[in-house]
Amino acid sequence: MDAQLIALSSGAGSTLVTLMVTDGWQQARDGAVRLWQRFRPEGAAAVADELDATRAAVVAGRDAGTPVDEAALRVQWALRVAELLASHRDAEPALRSALAGWEAAPAAQEVRGDLHQEAHATGSSRVYQAGRDQHITER
Repeated sequence: MDAQLIALSSGAGSTLVTLMVTDGWQQARDGAVRLWQRFRPEGAAAVADELDATRAAVVAGRDAGTPVDEAALRVQWALRVAELLASHRDAEPALRSALAGWEAAPAAQEVRGDLHQEAHATGSSRVYQAGRDQHITER
């Protein structure tokens, strides 16, 4: 495999793991699964499950204060992508397109840190609080 494809695989693996704790995760996950469905349909379900498990481990580790080795996860996913490219050279344009979409995903909205909110209501008043977007539909 040439250096350009190795760099592409590395970038894809790194981006996937980085986006696991951002608002762009679902878009990146779905794009990765679509790549496998297109070029290796027999492995798409396993990739979806592994992506979900990897994300769960990253989120749980951060929540517990014992982060997992995200660098190792980046390498692991880079290798998965490299295997896909090695067996399907025609997947390169699709991966480049997906990667461009992932990099444009709302990664700036990373989920981290603590949030403290306090509210006091009296009588029949209502309090609505959110750490991010909030949508309320009352009838």
